[in-house]
Amino acid sequence: MIVQQIISGLALGCVYGLIALGFVLIFKATEVINFAQGEMMMIGAFVAYTLITMLHVPFVLAFLLTLIICGCLGIILERVLIRPLVKESVVSIIMVTIGLSITLRAFAGMIWSYDTLDFPHPFPETPVQIGGVVMAPIYIWVILITVGLVLLLYLFFKFTTVGISLQASAQNPLASLLMGISVKRVYAMTWAISGMVGAVAGIIVAPISFLNCNMGYLGLKAFPAAVIGGFNSIPGAIVGGVIIGISENLAGIYLPLWFKDIFAYVIMLLVLMIRPEGIFGTHEQKKV
Repeated sequence: MIVQQIISGLALGCVYGLIALGFVLIFKATEVINFAQGEMMMIGAFVAYTLITMLHVPFVLAFLLTLIICGCLGIILERVLIRPLVKESVVSIIMVTIGLSITLRAFAGMIWSYDTLDFPHPFPETPVQIGGVVMAPIYIWVILITVGLVLLLYLFFKFTTVGISLQASAQNPLASLLMGISVKRVYAMTWAISGMVGAVAGIIVAPISFLNCNMGYLGLKAFPAAVIGGFNSIPGAIVGGVIIGISENLAGIYLPLWFKDIFAYVIMLLVLMIRPEGIFGTHEQKKV
């Protein structure tokens, strides 16, 4: 029982980690917290649902098309909403992202309805037994997809020119601009990658959770994951998500049911009291 809860919590934590990864990517590049990241995940799930069920596109092709569409959506949002506010205060941009989350949720309700939909997936449904532990195959696939995506992002940021440019712009935008790197293009690309990561999270969480216009609220659980791992750490986002997912599932067994919903924030407060910059975060000082 406990092992099964840990495995299902690990899968859910991977989803939290992917959403938190979107928070971290945008924050590292622009120092802005995108509170619409959960809704970008929701849009990705609905786009995939539309391609698979209404247009009858094969799952793998629908998966790739969804990534492209959500990447383009991220670029459009950055170009239309965020770029005009570059010289404004950070609080103003954060308020825009909050308004964006409400708007995306409303549009999703108008387009796809407010009903809970059944998301199709190609994964087998026959339970898998490993060492006496019975697991749903979807949990295994969620973990494998998350590990593969994190590995792919690591290779992208480590060995590609574009990935190195993204890191350089995040660390020192002025120096990157002087070296010929287009910071505006980097910002747009960061939003595109964040949109694609959110789409992956939406596609893998919809079969095990639910698909409706309120699933973006999962972003509120992913925010503590980003804080716990450290807002400037990509591996920390995944670790924070796993911590939240597993501890939340275990809290549902040993603690009152109502406490499960706030357990992520309790852990976040405890981590902030001990290590304010997060587990993998670094303490940065800025001179004025």
